[in-house]
Amino acid sequence: MENNPYGPSDAEIIRQVVAGDVNAFDQLLKKYKNYVSGILKKHLPYNQVADVAQDVFIRTYQSLPNYKGGSLFDQWLSTIAVRACYDFWRKTYKSKELSFSSFTENHEVWLEETLSDESSQSFQEKGLQKEAREILDWGLERLSAEDRMVMELIYLEGHSVKETAQLLGWSMANVKIRSFRSRRKLYKILSRQLEEGRRKP
Repeated sequence: MENNPYGPSDAEIIRQVVAGDVNAFDQLLKKYKNYVSGILKKHLPYNQVADVAQDVFIRTYQSLPNYKGGSLFDQWLSTIAVRACYDFWRKTYKSKELSFSSFTENHEVWLEETLSDESSQSFQEKGLQKEAREILDWGLERLSAEDRMVMELIYLEGHSVKETAQLLGWSMANVKIRSFRSRRKLYKILSRQLEEGRRKP
């Protein structure tokens, strides 16, 4: 995110905050509020976005003395936001009360098409459909917090393994292994539910 040419740069504001000017942080808060909310909305229930956004900015304020300016501030901030989402799911994971029997015929069609095509590209393309988002939300909430974040970042948002590793603070090897395993877990969950749906009268 570019700095306003008519206002202080992010670096200048950060220097002010670190030097003890607490009120200067409001400038970063106003500038990046929507940016952070946009990231959180991709990973969290809507009613949790505001609370987690507050947590993100608290973490950001506390971490500013450690910000070295080696990367753009918005990229650094996005890492904090993604890790806050991960922490949310790790601490407060709950299953969504949505039974498979409530899925429509369109849901089942999407499942059959997606499960028959193992390509990541197909998974991402089909993941844009309305039915897909509903089914994926249902399936993702049956994965661990770690698996969920990897699935969303790599397969739904299209981040690379390197980018995902940086966002989550993991090694690339860990991300590669978990991305493969989490995708297989999700396919098994969806396949099992599809079979159960077919057996119901």
